[in-house]
Amino acid sequence: MTASGDIFFHSECSFQLKQEEKHTSWIKQTVHLENRIINEVNIIFCDDQYLLKKNQRYLLHDTLTDVITFDYSEKSAISGDIFISIDRVKENAVNFAVPFEVELKRVMIHGVLHLMGYNDKSAEEKKRMTEKENQYLTLFA
Repeated sequence: MTASGDIFFHSECSFQLKQEEKHTSWIKQTVHLENRIINEVNIIFCDDQYLLKKNQRYLLHDTLTDVITFDYSEKSAISGDIFISIDRVKENAVNFAVPFEVELKRVMIHGVLHLMGYNDKSAEEKKRMTEKENQYLTLFA
């Protein structure tokens, strides 16, 4: 099984991802190791207000968040839109005392894991999700 589909990066703010090809390769490797394939994944970088509007409109949550994933996957082929607030990632990086780039990768792979069926509603699910994030963060080279 190969992870040969398309990953697209978009920006609704001033942020531009560096090393898109390296990030694409890393995400594809992660998906392959989970025995899935990529159909189409869009990763959209935005600011707090942009993501807050999505959160209010589609999830009926009136809170800031770092990532929202809209999952359109079918069986083993993943598809979806992952919206990431650069404002939240910057603040979280400070709060967790990690470099911005590390926190950004964590949030990116978190969204991808959601597309592969991982959830984080319960304490046990959150623990498993964090373990998976940590596992795949080590693959970025």
